[in-house]
Amino acid sequence: MTVILLNPNTSVETTDRMCRLAARVMPERPVGWSAPTGPDVIVTAAALDRAAQLVAAAQVPPTARAAIVAAFGDPGLIALQNRLSIPVIGIGAASARAASATGMDFAVVTTTPDLAPQIDALMRTAGDPSRYVGSYFTPGDPVAVMGETGALDASLLAAIDVACDAGARCVIIGGGPLGEAAERLRDRSPLPLFNPVLCAAREAAMQLAAAHG
Repeated sequence: MTVILLNPNTSVETTDRMCRLAARVMPERPVGWSAPTGPDVIVTAAALDRAAQLVAAAQVPPTARAAIVAAFGDPGLIALQNRLSIPVIGIGAASARAASATGMDFAVVTTTPDLAPQIDALMRTAGDPSRYVGSYFTPGDPVAVMGETGALDASLLAAIDVACDAGARCVIIGGGPLGEAAERLRDRSPLPLFNPVLCAAREAAMQLAAAHG
């Protein structure tokens, strides 16, 4: 096994989709892990905190050469980095680094307004705070919005327009479960989009290549 992708929610289907997405930019498909308990989608600070505990305690096989924490708030990332001797990459931090590397002002567009403080703090810590415009959210219940593809895409595009008006010149679509939406919208968005799962997968692939180069 080369890379393990840790999904801090319980949806095995979401884990599979994220692994397939990550495989587009990796030498081989990562192996997925789904949280044993908790919600299918993390939408509150309490759920994020609980997910952090589960990720921190995850049993990572000794054959793993890198790990990806595949929830946008990067729950449990630091604890896992402190416990393991392999690269551990959070999709939120990876996307902040990628957006900051463009030198353009960037924003996050996602579906979970209750996580705004955590998202903003992560973007400013992992990315260039002078380039961070802020986080912008789709209206309504996140689970309901994410359950209908057409409505989700329309809501994300509307939020991208708001971020653009606020000064953003590129946008992170914030969330592992939103990775497919980011790819669907890539050619329809008025701004360049960053897919956090792909950002983390690219980092993992680069680190592994450097270690074995």
